[in-house]
Amino acid sequence: MQHIIDRFISYVTIDTESDPNSTTTPSTEKQWNLANKLVEELKAIGLQDVTIDDKAYIMATLPSNVDHEVPVIGFISHFDTSPDFSGANVKPQIVENYDGKDIVLNAEKNIVLSPNYFKDLLQYKGQTIITTDGTTLLGADDKAGITEIVSAMEYLIQHPEIKHGKIRIGFTPDEEIGRGAHHFDVEKFGAQWAYTMDGSQIGELEYENFNAAGAKITFKGKSVHPGYAKGKMINSMLIANEFINELPKGETPQETKGYEGFFHVHHIKGNIEETVLELIIRDHNKIKFEKRKDLIGKIAKKINKKFAKQFGEDIVITEVKDQYYNMKEKVLPVKHIVDIAEKAMRELNIKPIIKPIRGGTDGSQLSYMGLPCPNIFAGGHNFHGKYEYVPAESIQKATDVIVKIAELTAVQGIFDANENSKKKK
Repeated sequence: MQHIIDRFISYVTIDTESDPNSTTTPSTEKQWNLANKLVEELKAIGLQDVTIDDKAYIMATLPSNVDHEVPVIGFISHFDTSPDFSGANVKPQIVENYDGKDIVLNAEKNIVLSPNYFKDLLQYKGQTIITTDGTTLLGADDKAGITEIVSAMEYLIQHPEIKHGKIRIGFTPDEEIGRGAHHFDVEKFGAQWAYTMDGSQIGELEYENFNAAGAKITFKGKSVHPGYAKGKMINSMLIANEFINELPKGETPQETKGYEGFFHVHHIKGNIEETVLELIIRDHNKIKFEKRKDLIGKIAKKINKKFAKQFGEDIVITEVKDQYYNMKEKVLPVKHIVDIAEKAMRELNIKPIIKPIRGGTDGSQLSYMGLPCPNIFAGGHNFHGKYEYVPAESIQKATDVIVKIAELTAVQGIFDANENSKKKK
């Protein structure tokens, strides 16, 4: 397992933070540092058709070693890290044989990773935990996924007795800013389906995610000297507050779970004359998702009507843009690809945790681009912050799952069995 730990650390110590304000792909020049390293590593372990394009999208092939027809499958991860927290000068700490107590990340700054708050830690008692030093994120999202894919391919190359079909792997930039699939060439990739290795705790297997939209709402106002403002001043900040108060109570991220959708106000900036409010809209159910978007328009219309005479034109201007959709619609018709992943986990004595993603992945966009793409655990916890950690054993287990999926996919008759099962239903 030390080989896998060393590989993971070699990745996370390279800063690949993406930038949502950039217009280039990749959004930061430093992402090329890891991208180029990966290209050389893929060639070194023996993969074929290793390519990197002008936007840093990496693809490579492990040829089939069976003489019967096998579907081409893929495994995908992203190499950028979130701009939510610094990814520069990552100094991983390795805690061997974790004793179930507090882990001091940074004594000087009194930063502690405690199971009293992060209860998931306790399920990894006795394992090797890789943490941050409390000053950066770790980057397990998604460098753990990259570690797992590279390690699985290396293992399959070193063990030709394990039969598998043609496998394609892909590594992308800018997933953390929602652009990871934007320039992904599905046709070039050439797989019938793929798996993103981008989930969290061991056992996660996800093929449902939010339908997502973003809204930018601009509120206009009129500035008048406050001593003479009676009946004249219109404070755009107060109108924005009125708009927020019209949103359904209890439907925020901190008050919802599971399949429950929400409105999330994440940015507001303004003055008397203009206030800009940004929020995101999320729901697993497509009908409810559309109703949520409609509600934004209805609230705006109500306020515009209220101020029509005083302001003379629309005082609230809304822009709502869809971001991604629930992959379930594209995965259910080929549900056997989820069943294979579940079977792989069970054969490795991993309990599958099948649940909806309260977010989105490259896989959701790729599924709508013609590449059905469920999401499998990569092993990390507490992404995008200083408390991020990953058990080394989870990285190893995810690697094993990739190998087992490759093996199961090459079994003759497995797809006939799935088709017969569908016909009986």
